[in-house]
Formats: sequence, structure tokens, C-alpha cells
Amino acid sequence: MENREESSADEQDPTPPERGLFHIWQSAGPSKQLGPQSVLLSRPVVQAALGEHHGILLTLGGQVYSFGELLWRDLSIPASNPVLEVTLLGKMVVRVAAGGFHCGALSEQGGVYMWGENTAGQCGPAEGGTVTNMTVSEPYPVSVVDSEVIPPAVVRVVDLACGREHSLALSSQNELWAWGSGCQLGLVTNSFPVWRPQKVEHLAGRCVIQVACGAYHSLALVRSLPPQNCTQNLSEKRERGQSPHCSVTEEEELLPPDDSHYCPLGVELAEVMAGETSPRRRGPRQRLHPRGRSAGSSPGSGASLCPFLEDGKSKTKQKNFPVSAHLEPDGHTDPLSQTDGSPKSHVLSGWKANKNSTFPDEMEIQNLLHKLSDHSLEMQHTTGPGDSDSLSSHTSDDSCVSSTPSTDLFTCSYKDDLLIKSQTSSNSGVSGTYSSSPVCLEEVRLCVEAERKALQGQKSSSLTNLHQNGQSAANRRRSLPGTPTHGSPRRRQPCACRTPSAGRMQAAAPEDVGDRLPSLETEVWSWGRGSEGQLGHGDQLDVGDRLPSLETEVWSWGRGSEGQLGHGDQLARLQPLCIKSLTGEEVIKVAAGSHHSLALTAQCQVYSWGSNMCGQLGHVNSPVTVPQQVKLSDGLWVWDMSAGQSHSLLLADGDCVQPILLYCGQQQEPMSEQSGRSLQSQRSCQRSPNRAESYTVRPTLLPFCMEMGYISSVCSGGQNCALLADQNIMGFISAIHELASRERHLYCWLSSVRKLLLTPLRIREGVCPSLGEPCTQLFFSLSESFVRLSALIGRHATSLSYFLHDVQSRNVTSLPLLTHTEHFLDIYKEYCSAVGDFQVMGGFQSLQKLSLECLGSRQTILAQLPVADQSASGDTDLVSLLYWPLQQLHQYSRLLLKLATCYDVLTMEYQGLQQGCSQYEFLSLSLLRRKKEAESTFLFWKSHSGKNTEVLRLPQRRVVCESSNRSLTLQNAGRFSNHWFILFNDVFVHTQFSTHHVYPLTCLWVKPVTEDGSGICAIKITCPEGSFTVVASTPQEKNKWLQSLNQAVDQVLGGGGQGSSPVQTAMSRTASYTFTGEGRFKDAQYTGCWLAGRPHGRGTMKWPDGRMYSGSFKNGLEDGYGECVIPNKVLNKPDSYQGLWRDGKIHGFGKYKYASGEVYEGCFCDGQRYGYGMLSSGKLAKASYSVFIGQWIQDRKTGYGVYDDITRGEKYMGLWLDDQRHGSAVVVTQGGLYYEGTFRENKMSGLGLLVSDDDTAFHGEFSDDWTVSGKGVLSLTNGDCLEGLFSGDWSTGLKVIGTYTKPAIDEPDSRERNNLLRVGQHAVTAGQRWGCVFDECWSRLGCDVAGRGEWAAAWENIAVMITAARRHSPDLTRSQRKVLECLELIPQHKDPVTTANYDNIRRYLIKACETPLHPLGWLVETLVTVYRMTYVGVGSNRRLLRQAVLEVQAYLTHFYSIVRFLFPGLPADGGSIPDPTFSPSKSRRSSNTAEQGCAVVVSCPSLLLPLLLPRLYPPLFTLYCLQEEQEEAQYWERILRLNKQPDQSLLSFLGVQEKFWPVWMSILGEKKQIVSSSKDACFISAVETLQQISTTFTPSDKLVVIQKTFEELTQEIKPMVDGDFLWCMDDLFPLFLYVVVRSRIRNLGAEVSLIEDLMDPNIQHGEVGMMFTTLKACYIQIQHESTS
Repeated sequence: MENREESSADEQDPTPPERGLFHIWQSAGPSKQLGPQSVLLSRPVVQAALGEHHGILLTLGGQVYSFGELLWRDLSIPASNPVLEVTLLGKMVVRVAAGGFHCGALSEQGGVYMWGENTAGQCGPAEGGTVTNMTVSEPYPVSVVDSEVIPPAVVRVVDLACGREHSLALSSQNELWAWGSGCQLGLVTNSFPVWRPQKVEHLAGRCVIQVACGAYHSLALVRSLPPQNCTQNLSEKRERGQSPHCSVTEEEELLPPDDSHYCPLGVELAEVMAGETSPRRRGPRQRLHPRGRSAGSSPGSGASLCPFLEDGKSKTKQKNFPVSAHLEPDGHTDPLSQTDGSPKSHVLSGWKANKNSTFPDEMEIQNLLHKLSDHSLEMQHTTGPGDSDSLSSHTSDDSCVSSTPSTDLFTCSYKDDLLIKSQTSSNSGVSGTYSSSPVCLEEVRLCVEAERKALQGQKSSSLTNLHQNGQSAANRRRSLPGTPTHGSPRRRQPCACRTPSAGRMQAAAPEDVGDRLPSLETEVWSWGRGSEGQLGHGDQLDVGDRLPSLETEVWSWGRGSEGQLGHGDQLARLQPLCIKSLTGEEVIKVAAGSHHSLALTAQCQVYSWGSNMCGQLGHVNSPVTVPQQVKLSDGLWVWDMSAGQSHSLLLADGDCVQPILLYCGQQQEPMSEQSGRSLQSQRSCQRSPNRAESYTVRPTLLPFCMEMGYISSVCSGGQNCALLADQNIMGFISAIHELASRERHLYCWLSSVRKLLLTPLRIREGVCPSLGEPCTQLFFSLSESFVRLSALIGRHATSLSYFLHDVQSRNVTSLPLLTHTEHFLDIYKEYCSAVGDFQVMGGFQSLQKLSLECLGSRQTILAQLPVADQSASGDTDLVSLLYWPLQQLHQYSRLLLKLATCYDVLTMEYQGLQQGCSQYEFLSLSLLRRKKEAESTFLFWKSHSGKNTEVLRLPQRRVVCESSNRSLTLQNAGRFSNHWFILFNDVFVHTQFSTHHVYPLTCLWVKPVTEDGSGICAIKITCPEGSFTVVASTPQEKNKWLQSLNQAVDQVLGGGGQGSSPVQTAMSRTASYTFTGEGRFKDAQYTGCWLAGRPHGRGTMKWPDGRMYSGSFKNGLEDGYGECVIPNKVLNKPDSYQGLWRDGKIHGFGKYKYASGEVYEGCFCDGQRYGYGMLSSGKLAKASYSVFIGQWIQDRKTGYGVYDDITRGEKYMGLWLDDQRHGSAVVVTQGGLYYEGTFRENKMSGLGLLVSDDDTAFHGEFSDDWTVSGKGVLSLTNGDCLEGLFSGDWSTGLKVIGTYTKPAIDEPDSRERNNLLRVGQHAVTAGQRWGCVFDECWSRLGCDVAGRGEWAAAWENIAVMITAARRHSPDLTRSQRKVLECLELIPQHKDPVTTANYDNIRRYLIKACETPLHPLGWLVETLVTVYRMTYVGVGSNRRLLRQAVLEVQAYLTHFYSIVRFLFPGLPADGGSIPDPTFSPSKSRRSSNTAEQGCAVVVSCPSLLLPLLLPRLYPPLFTLYCLQEEQEEAQYWERILRLNKQPDQSLLSFLGVQEKFWPVWMSILGEKKQIVSSSKDACFISAVETLQQISTTFTPSDKLVVIQKTFEELTQEIKPMVDGDFLWCMDDLFPLFLYVVVRSRIRNLGAEVSLIEDLMDPNIQHGEVGMMFTTLKACYIQIQHESTS
């Protein structure tokens, strides 16, 4: 303790902080002249909490101090020298709470620490887990664990509240946890104390915002449920506890008055009068009070227990009937006098006089009252001498018995009988300071059998305050508790409650919000840190991004003997229940005294209920069982409050900025310290408050508050009051207080206007006929915007009040005015527009008359509101009234500027405040201009009223200027013509007699006409469908009109429109326009970019018939990429096109989907298919499906093309003319038939060659498809020949007149006949195929004819395509974007190509061919497509191999010509590139270039085959395999046979010399000898290398594999020979033959043929060519190898 006291002394500082000053005084009211005592600490006090006789302080930095009577340590610490809680050092405490005789602290991490009295378990589990420790001297952690989750999780707590015998914790998930004893816990349990925190299940599913603890009751501020559908029945909603809101303005009118305050959750407690002690009662424990007096007031004394439902005792059964109030018998009248001085009538008398009683039989009621009166008199005579309770104190034992550790239960059920057992308790106190307080319990016999029959099923009204039912019913709704998880709310668990003792706990104030604010986007009102989601917004966002909501409810539970629960009765509530009368009152804070409760609303009103023995409720209606409004003087706005044992303290705004203090409670004269102690001790022994001899009847000002500085918060506890204040430093504190005060005043003003004016007018039935249809809608819109503005101001005022509570630790940049600037600006703009629109349409004149008719007396109250201008008749000027809230913007600017002066100009705070100041001031001036514009527009319409102009009158339209004084006229107008020009803020109107031409400003271009010496002041006006010129009378008028027009256009386009010079508006803009004139765009609506009156850029055009185009425009026409939808009324499906346009027509490459199901993808010209294209008809699963790919001219197939008739299994590859097959062609069928010849008019005609699958061939004349007619030669498979005249269909049979020839064995083949049957002679040559594809590529490069064009323009086109692709293709992958970035770097194409930059060109071509967005990439992709369409499927016919090879070679030739055009420095095919850096010692280059001295030979295969052949390889290699099928079978049969032999046997068989036979082999690094039986052990490296030939695609890559195989073979032979070794073919061939055999390469013949056909001719005769020749010889040798 010495260390503790020393630490407190060390903390003192002679210079106190300027913020967070703590002052404390005893609650004696204004009559006591002793001023508050200041507590000086070195750090600002952030929060204070007061208990019965002690208090705790939280300073900046998280340190906690205690003072007062610390009974758990036997210490008495003066408030002037508080002691530091050393145990909590380093815990970073952010919140403290004080109960009656215990304390709590909350750390920044959400941990709970408790210490103090623990007789009822209010401090949680004691040290060591025992329950014998009745006090906890040092703070220790209490874990709040949620055991319902798996695994159990520790709950993060964000708020604490403490009562006398219970504690509440609010979690970050907005759930409530409780521990201690008594029904005030709200738990579903039958065992007390509750040592470990448990969740309050009745609030599960609801969002708890704030909690407060009284002596034996609890309050919670809960988020309101979201409003349900307004069409539901309101009574049904009330039964379900839902909020029947339809709209904010209609909420008050829709709810009917409630019929009663009855709640079925109320229970009555029996009182035991006898002197028997509970057998389960805990033994007494003695301890001396530090001052020498007993601590009998401690709640640990334990009131006498009443064990219910024990055997051996008499029982009184009572059926549960709904009694909503406790009938309070008493033998004397209430000593409290009413305001008129007459004594208050007996409560029973008042109850008898109630005419609204629901009891049917008056005699039965008289009998019941007589019994109760007799019983009450008996109770009074048996009351102990220490009991000085008043009338209401007899019923303070609301629900249950003492909450000390006991299993004595009180059972309450809605269906079962209530069994109450009477047992007396000793009235004499046990010796010691913890003796039982003189409290007696007695069973209340309200029902006998006859009365139970009469009253069963009835519902009585409340005993008191029945008149409150109708006063605030419009704002109420019935809310039922959330469904608990451990039991049904219909079956209540037993609950025990301790007898109350004097004392209270300060209402829990909002937690430390730091630099954050509550939520903006939800209806939950929450504040504080949100990193753990404790704000209940479904996220972990900082609160600085939010504003508080005002949709709240107040829930209460616990004892209700003094009406402190607010449910209209004096019954206890075992579970939380919503106080209906406060729903809709926008409660933002609750506070709980010992036996009374307070609620503060956003409208600065205070509601109070509960005990009023000392006038702590602020009014004289006592007792109050439902909330009633505290009577405040005019001009006072309360924004903070606290409740003590028998007093209330209010913090309010007055006439000045500095807050004032108001006091409600006992008036006490100065007395001696000893008498004060005795009185205090006497109060501590009471279970309910005594009535004060002198007290205030309404809140009274405390004069000394003006000396305290700027008070930020107040707190109360026991008989003490305290406050936290700040000094005004550089005007900062005063500016913050003034901002909050003005915002609260404005919200109260807005609420008054809404209630007095808008709501009555809105619900009036005759509002629509009086205002007219347009004005009625505008009035409703005005009301809604007014409500939105009011809600914003209310939420902002609330957040500023929270800001003031902890202003010393706040960051000024977290002010909502700075964090929510855009939201504030938008709401004010919307409201100003709504008022202006209503004014422009003349609604205020009608509304003024209507208000005089329906408001009546409220008109006088409305006229008394501040700043409301009055007309000459004394009526309120509604226009000025509704415009008045806009002045708040200037106040925002002024106060933000005032705050900014407190900071250095270089700080972030100054910058933020200065920026906010500028924004609000700019908006203030802007809205002032809007107001003037609305007024001038109203006057304009008033002076130009008429049917002709009425069609132009719109709510949002404002007049800018007009030419009624003939300041502007049409050029070349007639002498007697009448032209009137009116410039509005959205349109420019040209009126000629009764005709109006309306030109939207969004599509209006204004240009001054250059002076030509004629002196005409002309202005040219351009519109989408024409232009005209207007002439001003003078140059000044011209400048005025030009400036007005340009400013109006600029403003409607989203600019400031504030320029003072007649500047020209932007020629390019984005706008929407509907065409009305004749033409292709008639009645079409265009939305997009414009340039000088024409659509130009991205836009969308929609026609009424359903046509729609979305894409690029140029000079008013579709141009560039676009998407179009064209309805097809016949098929009831639309056509769609995606692709390029030019001059309003489809032009370029695109994809057209027809309604019939056909899809064309290819090139267009002037809206027709032209050039390369692919047409798919039908679907693959349908009966008819075909694909054509080839050349189109004027929407018809013309030129070379491939037609795949998938349904018939035929593929046509040839020439077309006007959609018909015409010219040379090849046809292959699924059955293996091959035809080549000529077609005419879609038929086979003339000479042709037909070959069947078995090599039977016919060469002759054809007259129709597969029909022979004329001379011909038929060659059979065995070599026989039939020559003559043929006729008939090939599939059905031929008629022959001719000669059959069978050649002799030694007769040579006829060369002439072989030439006739040679395949390919009638086919289209490879060079004539696919010219349309290459033409399209040349076109994309900007060349109309192949090879004719500027290569510089070609590179520009490439750059434009790549840039446009990156801009308009957001779905590109990351790799594709990287490729496009690489392609933006163009290689050096101007300089001559050398070996130094040749590799750069090659790498560029590789990248370009990877993306179809590049012209070369599109060319490669298209060539692959047409190649696969030709030679895949039915086209996989071995007789097409030669054509396929020639086609690839033709691709290379055309492709290389394009590459040479882009890179003019490249030599011709086979040319050489000089290498200036060549040296003889330079290493050999790769095989794709041939080295000749100092030059590199470049060819098509070496440069382009690596780009093209890998994609063409599958169909091409398949044809090679089909061609070599027979030879392959022969080869493979011998491969399998040869590989059956061991290595040495095979080497010997192949003729390999023994000196080349390997002797050792290496297996996993271990050498092993090769024996005669070894297999696959020789030359393994060479074999594996040669096997890789099947994994490569290009001939160059395959040749590299062959070359590496020879190198590996040489490396394995070198160890076997001596000295330099040179191969000779006699030695090399057998060895290589062995390697080929062991490699087992499938389709080796196809590989050899492919290499031979496509290899670079420049290397055929070199070293690599010799190696390839060796491989080919090995293949032939294996084919003809003898198998014997």
C-alpha cells in the first residue's frame, strides 16, 4: 500500500493539464454553496466512474486511479489524492466502470479486469477458482468465453457496466454477457451466483449498442429491427414485435395507440414477514469499516433468503392471470405532495376510481382490495425499526429472493400454477458489520379460488400512469425479446434476486471512440474501435467511415418495484423487454440510477422513470412507471446525462456556447461531517430510497458550472457528482462545442418543422386536389429530401456529442464534416433542388393556403420558430422557412476555418480543415445562386403564363435569359416574323408564334461568327440535325448571349459554368440525343461521344424497331469496331454482328450471326461479304450441317474455297462462281473416293480423274456428280486396263464399250497412261489457293495490292492495331499483355539486315505470330484454320499429300514476301546476309542458317517454318503416315523381329566390326560388363537421342536430332579406338543401322519423307544432308533386310 500511495504522489503535478480536468462534489443541489473539488493529475482524465462511496479515473495513456472508501482494502482515499492501480500498469486500459462496491476495467485488447466486493459473484470467479473469497483486493482478469462455438473462443469485450450485485459486458459482436446475482442479469438460469460470464440469450440476434446498470435493474440500448413491408397488417407486426414503418415521415401517423402497458413477462415477488432464517444462508463475515463505522450497507450483507417450494410447508396455489401491476397496499397516503399542494390520494383509492378497469365484477374487486388492505396493515406493524421504506418500497422485492449463493428459486410460468412457499426470516441482525439488513418478505395472497375463477384470462391495466398510453403511442411498437437458445421464452426459468440496498452505478457512457465515428450505412448506432467487428456492421472498417443511426430501442429487465423498468407497472422482468413508449424516440444514450432510469434522445430531450423520492426525475408525477419527458426550460438542449442514487445530472446547451449543468434531486442544507456520515450509513442500510424532505421539481441550473470551463461529460454515483472539463485553448474547444451545439439546435428545429408542418400536410386527404398532381409529387419529394437532411443532421449531431466526450484524444480530421464531405454536399444539393423545384412550379402559394386551413393553432407555434420570416398578415413565409437550413453550410465553413487557425499551416489537420472550409463555402454560395435562379424562374413563369408556355414549364428547369426585348433574332428573318429565344439551364428554345423548337444544351454547339465588315453580330448554333444563325442587336448583347450560352452548355455538361469570358465550350463531349428528322437515324436515340454536332467516338444508337448499334462513330456514321443487333421479324430472332464498320456500313473483318442459325466470320465490303470468310450453316447435331471457307465477292462464293458437307460426308476443294462450284476442283468422300477435275454450274463436267480407296482409277469425261459419260480409261489395282466409252453412275455401275488390256509380265508401264492417272494434274495449283487470306493481310498493312504500298504506313497501321487492342480488350491475360508490350518496340526495319539484327527480326516475328491482334499473327492463325479445314476429317486422304506439301510451300512464299515488305533489308529467298564480325575461329551457327565463308544464307524454310509448321504439323504428318502406311507396316515388322536379338548377336548380324562392340555399360554410375545375353545395353545415349526425332516438328529440328545422334555415337566409339579417328561409311553405316533398329521409331518413313520434302535446300549437300541420307538409307535397308 505504501508503494501505491507513493505512486499516486509521484503522479501529482503543480501544472494541471488543460484538458480532461476532473471535478467532483456531493449531490446537494444548488442550495449547497460548497463548490466542486478539483482533482489534479499529471495526465488528462479520459473517463471517470463513480460507485456508492468510491470512484475510479482513467487517464490518457491507460492508467487507472481509485479514490473513496475502498472497503476491499480497508482504505479510505481522498478524491484529491487518488491512488494508482499498479496491477493495471501496462494493460492499456481504455474503459472503466464502477458498481455499488466493485470496479471493472477494460483493456485495449478487450480483456476484462474486476476487483472489489464479490459476495454476489459480481467480480466473477475468485482467485484459485474458489467461491469463499468475498472480496477481491486487486484487479484480476475475468475471461469471457463463448462455449457455444467449437472450439470455445475468448470474447473480445468493448464495454462494461456494473450494478450492486451484477456486471454486464458488451462484446465486439454486440452481444451481452452477464455475471453476478439477481434477475437483473437477464439469464436463463436457476443457480446463483453466476460466477462466470454468460450470454444473455434473450438479446441473441439483436445488436446491443450500450448498457447501463442500476442497483438491481439493467438497461440496454438496442438496434431497431429493419422495417418490414408496409402492406402487412400492423396488428400482425405488433404481435411479432416488428416495426411497422412505411416511411420516415409517415411513421408517426401509421401506428395506432396502444391499449395498455401490460407485459406477460412481469412477475410479483412475495415478502416473508416471519423471523425464520434460511437454512442455506451463508454465514456472516465481519470486517471493520476504515472510519470505524460498520459496512452494513455493503451488498455482501445478504438479505434474508426465502427458500421457495420446500416440502413440509403450506403452499398457496395461484393460477397465472395477467396482472400488469403490483397492487400496493399501504396504510397511509403518499407523503409526496403534488404541484398544487394537495396531498396525493391513496394509491388504492386512485385504483378504485379508474373507470377503465377490466375487472368485470366490482364486488370481487372490493373484496380483493379489502384483503390486500388488511394484509398491508399487518405487514406495516411487523416492519422492523430499521426499515423506513415508503409505500413503493414494500414492493421493491420484485421477482425473487436474495442472489447470494443459493438454489432457492422463484418459478414463474405462463401455463403452470405459481407455487409460492411462505417462510419467515429473522428480523434481528446478526452481530458484525455484515449482519442481515432488516428486510422482510411476505407472500402476497392476491387470488383465492373464487377470485381466480373470476379473473382468469383477464388483463388489468397498469396501476399508475395509465394516461401515458395515448400520449406517445404513435411512436411505439411492440417488441418481443430475441429467442433464447437454451429454452423457450414461454417457459421461464427460476430466478432469485437479492434485496436492493442503496447505491447505484453510473450509466455506461460511449466507449473511447478514438479518431473514429459510428456507422453510416446501417441502422446500428455504434461507436468506438471497429478493428474486431465490435460495431456490428458486418465488417472491420474504421468508424471514421460511418455515421450513427437513430433507429434504436431501450430494453430493460430486473427489479421494477419503483417502476424503473418503464413498462407501466412495478413488476420484475426476468428477461430483457423493450420499452415500447421509447421506440421511435431516437434514444442515443441510457443511464441508470439506483431506482430510476434516464434516456436521452437525439432531439435533446430526456425521458425519466422510476423512483422520484428525491425529485431525481425532474417532474412531479411520482411514481412514474413509464418514461415521461423531463420538464426543461425553453432554450435548453440536453446532450449528456448521468444518474446517481437519488439525483440526476444533465449537461445542456444554453444561450452561450459554454455548456451548463442542470441538477434534479434532493436539496440539502450544509451539515456536519459526522451527521453526514450517519445519514450516509443510514441510507446504506435501506433497500429502497427515502423520500427527501426538500428537492427540486424540475432541473435546476448549477451556477458554478460556468467556472468549470467547457464540460465534456458528467457522471454520478451514490451521493456524488462529477464532471470532465476542458480549457478553451486557442478557441479550439469552443469551436468544437459551437459546431456541435449548432448542429443539435438545427436538428431540433428540423424536427419541429417536420412535426408541425410537413407531417400534418402530408397526411391530409385534400393535399392532392389543393396542390395538383405535379406539385403533389414535388411536395412528397420535398418532404422526403427534408427527412433525409434531418436524418443526416441528427446523426451528425449525435456523432459530435460523442466527439466531445473524448475530444482530447480525438483527431480533428475524423470529424464527419471532413470524412463525409461528399455525403453532406449531396444531401444539401438534393434538398435545395427539391425546394427550388417546388417553388418554380408555384407550389408554395397553394401550400400556404393549405397550411392555414389544416394547421390551426400549430400555425402560431410554427410562426414562433426562429428565422422564419412572416408575411404582412403575420403568417409564416414557407419559402424562407424551408430555405433556412441552407445557412448551416456557411456555419460549417466558418467553424472549420476557426478550427484551422489552431494548427500550423503545414500540418495535415490544417490542410484538411482548410479544404473542407472551401468546399462548404463554395457550396453555400452555389446554393444561394440556385435559390435566386428559382425565384427568378418563378417570376418568369408568373409573368409569362399561358397554355403555350406551360408545356415548357418543368420543375428542374431554370431561366437564364430570354429575348423578349428583341435583343436576339434569327438571321434573315422576315419583317413580320416573330422570334423569341429563351435560354434555360437545360434547353435553348426558339418560339415562333405557337411553335416551339427545343434544342437540348447537351447537343448544342455555339460559335461566334467572325466579323466580315458588315457589322452583323452573329452567333452560329449547331445542332445534331442542322444549324442556324442568330443575330444580336449590339456587340454587347452578342457577348452576353455568347457567354450565357457557353456557360449554360458548360454547366449542363458537368463543368463549373462560372467563366466570365465568352469562351467556346468543348467541341468533343458525351451526351444523349433522339433524332427526329428524316433519314437512317429517324427516331433513334444516340448516347455517346460527339464532335461538332455529329456522333464521333464511342457511342450507342438505338432504334424504336429494336435495332441497336454500339461501337465507334466517325463524322456521324458508324466507323471502326462496333456491335449491331438487327431484329428479324420473320424468324422472331435477331441478327447480330461484331466487327469493323466504315462510313455507316459493315466493312472489314467481323462476325455475323444470322437469325437462321448461320454464322459468317470473315471480311465485308460495303455491307456485303467480300474477301476471305467462313460460313457455318446449321449445327453439328442437326440433320444438315456444312462449313464453307474461302473467297467471297459481293456476298457470293467466288474464287477458291473449301466446302465441307458434313452431312453427306463430302469435301469440295476448288473454284466457285456465284455461289456455284465452277472450275478446277478436288472432291474427297468419307468412303475414300477421290475426284479431281472440272465443275460447271455446280456439277462435275468434262475430263476428270476418279480414284477409289483400292487404287482403282478412272480418267475420262463426266456429265454430273459421280456420273460418267464418254471416253475414258479404267485402271484396275492389278494393272489391268479397260479403255472405251463409259456411261453410268460410279456407285451403281458402269456400262462399258471398249477394250480390256492385260499387260504382260515383262511389259514396261505405259508413260502416257501413268500421266493420265497422275494425281493433282486437275487440282487448283497451290499458288492460286487462299489468295484472299493474303490479300486481307496486305489490306491490314495498308496495301490495296500485294506488295504495293509504303512500309512506313504499314508499321503505323501495326502500331495503331496494337494500341487499340490494348485499350479495347480488357479481358487480355497477363501473358498477352506482355506480348503486346514487346510488339510496341519495333525492330530496326529501315537499316540493312545484318547478322547482328537478324536475330532481333526473328524474335519479333515469333512474338508477332503469337497474337492474332497483329496482322502477321492473324495471318498465321487464319492459315492454320484453312489448312485444318482442308486436310482434317474427310480431307485426311493420302492422295492429298502432295497438294498439302505444295500448299505449305506456297504459304512460305507468300509469307516471306510480306516479311520482306516489312523488312526491306532482308535478301531474297536463298540470299545471304554479310557478317562484318565474322572470324575464322567463330563457332558454327545453328543448322537453320547455312554458313558460307563470312555470310549467312536466309531462306523461307529456315525463317518461317518454325513459326508455321508446328501448328500445321498434325494434319500434315497424318497424311504422311497414310501415304507410307504399307511401307511402315513392312518396316515395323522387321524392327520387331530384329529387336528380339541380343546386342552382340544384332551387331554381328548387321555387320558391325567387333572393335566397335562395347564391352562395358554404365548403369546408375556403375560399370557392368556386356555379355552375350545383354540387350539394349549398347550405344544407349545415341539411341535415346535419336528417339527424340518424334518430338520435334520442323525439318531443321529433326536434322539437329540426327546430327546429335551422330555426335553421341562418335563419343561412345572414341574410347574403343586409338588416336584420331575418322568415320568411313563402311564402318558408320552398320553402327548407325544398329542405333536406328534399337530406337524403334514409329512412322520413320513419314519422318524421312517430311524432312526430305520441306528441308532447307541450302543444306541438302552439306554434312547434315549426308547424315540425313544415312538415316534414309538405314530405313530402306531395314525395309529390305532379309529376315532369315
